[in-house]
Order: sequence, then structure tokens, then C-alpha cells
Amino acid sequence: MTPRYFQHLLVQGPGFDPGGFLRIAAALQMTYHELLEGRGDLPPGQSAPTPRPALIRLTTAECWDKLGTRGVGRVALPVQPGPAVFPVNYAVEARSILYRTANGGPAAPETGARVSFQVDRIDDRLSQGWSVLITGVAERIEDPAMVRRLTEHFTVEPWAGGDRPLWIRIGPGEVTGRHIRSMSGGS
Repeated sequence: MTPRYFQHLLVQGPGFDPGGFLRIAAALQMTYHELLEGRGDLPPGQSAPTPRPALIRLTTAECWDKLGTRGVGRVALPVQPGPAVFPVNYAVEARSILYRTANGGPAAPETGARVSFQVDRIDDRLSQGWSVLITGVAERIEDPAMVRRLTEHFTVEPWAGGDRPLWIRIGPGEVTGRHIRSMSGGS
């Protein structure tokens, strides 16, 4: 494709020559949809910051509200040679975080370990989002009756899949959160 025709395609848009855009996508090792809509597998935060950003601290109640009853978060654990972060599916019960992992696995801290847990949401189109951070103490739940109750009550399938029967509870010591949004346009 000549540079002049390429320029013409960009001005006219994909409706003018869909096959041309398909060839451009192939040359860039992207799908046609990725070329037109953007890549869905890029990490959030690729957009420019909002013109008038406002960082708003969330109350503890607002933080728990953002977490909901379950979702995907990240747990940071104290391991050597340094902290490690793992994605986990979680549930909320009595203002604590629950997740399942493999006994002896990397996301299985010892009871009493100081850990952090974070959940966030980013809206690249609106250049806004929120983040909740919980720091607290991990507890391995090993009582068979409690394990049975949690397994029956919560549909927390491990993010990594596989057999992960060990339940971990994070008892929060501190709950903090922030919301960033634009101060313009009434949003």
C-alpha cells in the first residue's frame, strides 16, 4: 500500500475500504476490531489524565461498598526476596476478605502474616477510577466445619483454577480508598 493511499484510508475511514484496514491490522499484528476500537488486553491507564483531576478520599463505608460482595483483587504477601502480588477471586464476609488458594502455594501466607489487598477500577474513556487498599493480618482457615460452611456459602472459584482448598481470611487493620475524577463537566 502506498503512503498516499494509506493517508487517504485514514481520512476516509474503514467504511471506504474495509479490506485496506484489514491489511493494515494484519501488518500491525492486530485484529480488525483492535485496530478500530483499541486493544482490550492493554493494562488500564493508557489514556491521558483528565483535564481537571480531583483525588477524593473514600470513607471506610464507601471502600466496603466499592468492594461489593465478591470480585477479583490482588493480594500482596511478604515473601523473600521481596513482596509478591497475586490476583485472587475474593468474597467479603463480616468486613473481612476471603479467598482460596493451594496449601503451600505462593498465595498462602502463614496465619499472622501482615498482608495487603487491593481492588481498583479504571475507566480509560472517562479518565477516572477508584482504588481500595486493605492492610491487615492473614488467617488460614483450617477448621473443617468452617471450611465446609465457606465452601457451601461462597462461590469463590480460585482465579488460577485447579484444586485450591485452603481458605485465607484477611482481617483488616486499615481500609483506605481513593477516587479520581474530573472536576469539569459535572462528572
